[in-house]
Amino acid sequence: MSNYRHKAAIGFFILLSVCGKFSAQNNDSIQTQEVKKDSAVVLNTEKNTLSYKKLIIPTALIGYGVASLSVNGLKQLNFSTRDEINEHQPDHIRLDNYTQFAPAALVYGLNAFGVEGKHNFRDRTIIYGTSMLITSAFVLPLKHITKEERPDQSNNLSFPSGHTAIAFASAQFMFREYKDTNFLLGISGYSLAIFTGVYRMMNDKHWFGDVVGGAGFGILSTELAYWLYPKINHLLGGKNKNSATMVMPYYQNKSVGIGFVKNF
Repeated sequence: MSNYRHKAAIGFFILLSVCGKFSAQNNDSIQTQEVKKDSAVVLNTEKNTLSYKKLIIPTALIGYGVASLSVNGLKQLNFSTRDEINEHQPDHIRLDNYTQFAPAALVYGLNAFGVEGKHNFRDRTIIYGTSMLITSAFVLPLKHITKEERPDQSNNLSFPSGHTAIAFASAQFMFREYKDTNFLLGISGYSLAIFTGVYRMMNDKHWFGDVVGGAGFGILSTELAYWLYPKINHLLGGKNKNSATMVMPYYQNKSVGIGFVKNF
């Protein structure tokens, strides 16, 4: 096996191991009562905690990413990985612009075809929209603070990888929605997230440390979104059955945002 394949295998192993460990956590998530399929129905939260166990993996990933900005050994791994990839001159495809949202899109598509997740349309949209806002709040300022140059030298906004952060936030969203009813389906979104991270490196847009850090921020953002959901739902008037709320994230012209409409 060539040196390139050996290092690529190490990278895949790290990401896959992280996803596997995180997905195998015990059922210590926010517990909700089952309700009828109605987008106006509000879930009653029985337990709302942010266990330290949920923070171990994203904290470790973020820590590695931050360390890769200054620790010589990790910086050298960034350069050697980039050099090995470029030696094989991979095709620069742009599927990563779409796969970052694919896990979340699958959640909505599966629900439309009757494969129910944990939350109804309204509630999961609030959760996912919140996750996207938190992800942006982490990623965008850090890019301007760290000013890490991209591998292709196009700008100094490399760390962390925004595409990877969104991809893992979406994958974690899919996991949380389906882990109790269809575990294999729940973890399937991680393969798309890993694909996104790998192709950010193959497209010469990010270092390995950028991708690892982005994965951590994405997972953390979704966990925070689930933790914050009952509070946000209360602020949105979730107990008023006559009200209707629509919160929809969007991505346009390389900008992430959220649309909000509320009827009383």
